[in-house]
Amino acid sequence: MGLLTIGAFAKASRLSPKALRLYDELGLLIPARVDPVTGYRRYAPEQLDRARLVAWLRRLGMPLARIRRVCALDAGAAAREIRAFWAEVEADTAARRDLATFLIDHLSWKDPAMTETTSPLGIRYAALSDAGLVRASNQDTAYAGTRLLAVADGYGSGGGPASAAAVDALKRLETDGIPAGNLLNVLEDAVEQAQRAVRGVTEAGAGAEAGTGPGADEAGTTLTAMLWTGSRLALVHIGDSRVYLLRDGELFQITHDHTMVQAMVDEGRLSAEEAASHPQRSLLLRALGQGAPDLRLHDARRGDRYLLCSDGLSAVVSSEEIRRVLAATGEPEPAVRELVDLANASGGPDNVSCVVADVIEIRG
Repeated sequence: MGLLTIGAFAKASRLSPKALRLYDELGLLIPARVDPVTGYRRYAPEQLDRARLVAWLRRLGMPLARIRRVCALDAGAAAREIRAFWAEVEADTAARRDLATFLIDHLSWKDPAMTETTSPLGIRYAALSDAGLVRASNQDTAYAGTRLLAVADGYGSGGGPASAAAVDALKRLETDGIPAGNLLNVLEDAVEQAQRAVRGVTEAGAGAEAGTGPGADEAGTTLTAMLWTGSRLALVHIGDSRVYLLRDGELFQITHDHTMVQAMVDEGRLSAEEAASHPQRSLLLRALGQGAPDLRLHDARRGDRYLLCSDGLSAVVSSEEIRRVLAATGEPEPAVRELVDLANASGGPDNVSCVVADVIEIRG
């Protein structure tokens, strides 16, 4: 078969002549021959495989610069690059989906009319953090106050200061007045302040070591926090700490782990049982300042019990055991103590932090 005209090649490759001219200019798909007088392009039949790959990658939404890189790789490396790109697309889509859900909830919700017999709601809470039985230091930070509940799990040599800085940056939410219509902006501002605080302490810590600079020893933190708004809890979550809700005796996990293993479970490549013992189960895909956090609003009911915990608990204590403790223990203080004791009884391989909060009626 001889050379194909640009029209015939466009039809065979499902790329428009306009796209083919652009890809020629970018060096992505250069014609086999260009007429020096007319400038008319002709293509070799063996270029069809590359052209079809370019067309498919464009349908995936891959940028042209990245397509050029994929086309320069052998088949195995190209497949890995496409897999990595799609994982990024899914993570971005999930983050935008979470933001859309938050916005829908936020804009749809109105304060319920208070009747004369309605009692205002409040929270009763306790927090506890422990180094565990293996780690030399505790890089977790747990906090509970009248409006803010938070757990941060630091990693790297500066993980402890990073987790503390993240939670400290949110503590202003305890005292600041938050207009109902401004909740989203308040949360975004608080997370940005937490990111700046963590960046400050990690860069200072890295620079303090002789011969090192920022990024020489990766350090950072996860962050999972809930802000009490009177009848709702607003959630900010990034990383692999978790929030559980005990309601009417049933336990629900209301956060999604941002880990490589959880992504593999979501894709059907691992079962939940396999994920529990996977050697890379703690490998994070997102952490504070590295990816968008999840945002949620939760309607609170009297009798609800919330648990925020680091993976030092959830990785070694089953959800059924967690449910049993939360359901059987009357007050938050003994509940957090028993949960930490359970983690340590299971070997205490990691720092463990727990915050328990009960939604209660405030009687005048």
